[in-house]
Amino acid sequence: MVERLSSFRTVVNVANATFGAAPPHGMASKTAAPGASGRAYCNISYDPQSGHGCYLLRMAPGASSAPHEHVGYEEFLMLDGELTDNDGTVYRRGDFVSLKPGSKHVSHTESGCTLAVFIRGGFRSLEEDEALHE
Repeated sequence: MVERLSSFRTVVNVANATFGAAPPHGMASKTAAPGASGRAYCNISYDPQSGHGCYLLRMAPGASSAPHEHVGYEEFLMLDGELTDNDGTVYRRGDFVSLKPGSKHVSHTESGCTLAVFIRGGFRSLEEDEALHE
């Protein structure tokens, strides 16, 4: 019996995706209470064991990521809004961003934003005394 292609496919439309509070990668902000980070995720294919896959990320106005280092590449497509990295770089709708392994950063949004995030290799949360890339 031949399996149908539909059993191998996931389709998510960002306009009606179901976003949950918990990050699929397990990297929560150390400063925010659970569910209070202003970030919501829709896991598409991210596997925390391998550190590979993709998810949608919606950040509420004023939200920020936890400081982290990328073990592999992180790439994301800005679907709406603006996101600012700790070095002052602003990403806007339509920007496709690629961060190399070893990059250490934290991002925040004033107005809120939605991203399609593609991860290869996972993350590592930074300790409080670890420096970010400038």
